[in-house]
Amino acid sequence: MYFTDRGIEELESRRGEEEVTFEWLAERLREFVDLNPDFEIPVERLATWLARHDDDEDED
Repeated sequence: MYFTDRGIEELESRRGEEEVTFEWLAERLREFVDLNPDFEIPVERLATWLARHDDDEDED
């Protein structure tokens, strides 16, 4: 188990029943980067990966 799995599990257990929009998620990511500028690159990579996730499936 990766260290980050604990945070993901907490997110799932606390908010797993909620539905959110990508607009809401984008705002939370921007807020997080504003508060934690050292994480700008990892957050950008995550956002890009999420944005392009279906692209890989289209190539099959």
